[in-house]
Amino acid sequence: MNAGAGTKARAAVSGGRRRGLPGADTGAVVIRPARRGDLEAVIAIDARVTGLPKRDYWQSLYRRYGAKRDAGRQFLVAIAGGEVVGFVIGEVRDWEFGSPPCGWGVGIDVDPRARQAGVGTHLLQAICNGFRGAGVDRVRTMLARDNHLVLSCFRSQGMMAGPFIPLEMVLSP
Repeated sequence: MNAGAGTKARAAVSGGRRRGLPGADTGAVVIRPARRGDLEAVIAIDARVTGLPKRDYWQSLYRRYGAKRDAGRQFLVAIAGGEVVGFVIGEVRDWEFGSPPCGWGVGIDVDPRARQAGVGTHLLQAICNGFRGAGVDRVRTMLARDNHLVLSCFRSQGMMAGPFIPLEMVLSP
């Protein structure tokens, strides 16, 4: 079961902040599980933000997180004015590196035309509700240290540095 399914939330919209989106004047945002038909909009939002269309990647994520309803995995979308304006993906992970089970935010984004209207906040709240419903008491994520926009959003929601340090190394051929 997905605790975020069908959650209705009101986004704080003022002065047309959601430029160019149908229904922006109502401010109504509905968070629900992603459907296969939402994938094109998700791909378009990601391509608009990153500049890279990644169709195979998103189809794979949908198969893993969206196609099967599972309390531990979530793929949610935000709908405003009848269109997808954002998404969030996450799962419960157990005992990685000695960590008790917790929710992991794998990806989140909001159409640039819908930003500053509370959509990201509603998405994060919905996935956290799903994690609570799955029995975990914390959420983690990782992001690029120069992604100030998303870092600012997460910090405004109460997220802070956690107890783990990500490490990496280049694998030479």
